[in-house]
Amino acid sequence: MTVVETINAAPARQKSRAWRKMRANRGALVGLGIILFFAILAAAAPLLPIPDPAATDWSALRKAPSAAHWLGTDDLGRDILSRMIWGAQASLMAGVFSVAIAVFIGVPFGLVAGYFGGWVDQVISRVTEALLAMPFLITAIALAAFLGPSLTNAMIAIGLSAMPIFVRLTRGQVLAVKTEDYVEGARSVGLGHVDIMLRYILPNVFAPIIVQATLTIATAIIAEASLSFLGLGQQPPAPSWGSMLNVAKNFLSQAPWMAMWPGVAIFLVVIGFNLLGDGLRDALDPREA
Repeated sequence: MTVVETINAAPARQKSRAWRKMRANRGALVGLGIILFFAILAAAAPLLPIPDPAATDWSALRKAPSAAHWLGTDDLGRDILSRMIWGAQASLMAGVFSVAIAVFIGVPFGLVAGYFGGWVDQVISRVTEALLAMPFLITAIALAAFLGPSLTNAMIAIGLSAMPIFVRLTRGQVLAVKTEDYVEGARSVGLGHVDIMLRYILPNVFAPIIVQATLTIATAIIAEASLSFLGLGQQPPAPSWGSMLNVAKNFLSQAPWMAMWPGVAIFLVVIGFNLLGDGLRDALDPREA
């Protein structure tokens, strides 16, 4: 095998090794299974034979779980199972899209700061540190209140609040990679800065970004539930796990199932993303054999 063939085969070997380690990590597989379960439920919500999540039934107020309503009903007689399944869409969308916003804004800034250094790095780093000095959830609440209550604005607020994490992470990874021999070789043959950043640096710093994004999705789901609980996220009558908890807090003694199921769902999804993130971190770590 020639040197070129050996270099080209390296990414395939790395992917094979990472997948092998993922399959051997039971925790990561359990986390992936939990995420897929809720994702499939959310995607299939329009096709499932479940009641309208906003339909009220005044003859079935706060009914305990039964054959007619597997998870019971809420204070307006709405089927909790239906609202749980439709609410999964809001939680998963908020987690994924808000983190996507954070990545697409934060990674380019971190890439530029780490690559060019100097005053560019100083400006971006100082702004990032100022943003990181503010608690994540407090920043998200302030931005959501400023933008107005809606799921879309909640996702934007969460994404902007999480963005500094990816700026700092990307900058640190770029500082470690930009002095490697292959980057110096790219400079020596006259490649421009953009080509070097996109073709040689970004692919080699993307693994920790993926891991951080997976872990941040769990944080974003909790943040969306918190904003919805405060009335700044998904607006009624559209279902959301956070808003369901907000209503359930008034009926903990009379109808505890109203709070139990949304709480369990949030717990399971967050655990799932954390387990998957830990598994990805181990699988993508080049120091691990």
